[in-house]
Amino acid sequence: MKSTIIKRNNVRISGAGRQTILFAHGFGCDQSVWDRIVPAFETDYQVVVFDYVGSGRSDKSAYDATRYSNLHGYAQDVIDVCDALELEKILYVGHSVSGMIGGLVSIKRPDLIGKLVMIGPSPHYLNEPNYIGGFDESDIHELLDMMETNYKEWTKYLAPVAMDTPDQPELVAEFEELLYSNDHQIARQFAEATFYSDHRQDVHNIPVKTLILQTTLDAIVPLEVAEFLQKEIPDSELVIMEKAKGHNPHISEPEETIEEIRRFIR
Repeated sequence: MKSTIIKRNNVRISGAGRQTILFAHGFGCDQSVWDRIVPAFETDYQVVVFDYVGSGRSDKSAYDATRYSNLHGYAQDVIDVCDALELEKILYVGHSVSGMIGGLVSIKRPDLIGKLVMIGPSPHYLNEPNYIGGFDESDIHELLDMMETNYKEWTKYLAPVAMDTPDQPELVAEFEELLYSNDHQIARQFAEATFYSDHRQDVHNIPVKTLILQTTLDAIVPLEVAEFLQKEIPDSELVIMEKAKGHNPHISEPEETIEEIRRFIR
């Protein structure tokens, strides 16, 4: 079982510390997005990175469209990895949709996560009465249609919007290449599971101390979402990052991201 999960999710373990910190990538990404972050923690922690089934170098033959039609399927990947490695009370760092996935894990299995870090998280991406999620339903339809009909153009559109680093075009190119490397059909299904998810009723059940990291300008997740989460998660702290912009501060501003994670987990 252990070797099967490690291979299935392309689990990589490094570091020498007694406590484990696990990094979970967001939609359209893989574990390589943490390359600028991981080295800063390897001296003090055991570091675990992985790919969700269907992403990166995971075993894509294990992908099941029904299981991964919602975020609970991805949460089960995290649970499977933790159980295979016999982990408990880990420090969990999740980017974007993985922030909410970590929240679901902490509710289902309170023994697994000791502290939770959410980077640019959202429990619901659609605008609703009395809730600003960032997208109208027509926006999501357009995004999914573009992924279906012209995946390359979708990556060219999304990369600069998500990165918001006009002064660092190499980071935009890097992120665009990462998006394009996905299995296009699986990525579209992951997008649907992400953008149509609604876990606003779950977040008040998150039982662990939580850090919400939000950038000053994020075209994917507006500030109102971060404020909603801070209000609804019982033991939570919201930090508006000073330097970072865009949806990927772990890529564009790794030093500031590292500093905030370190401060919180200490």
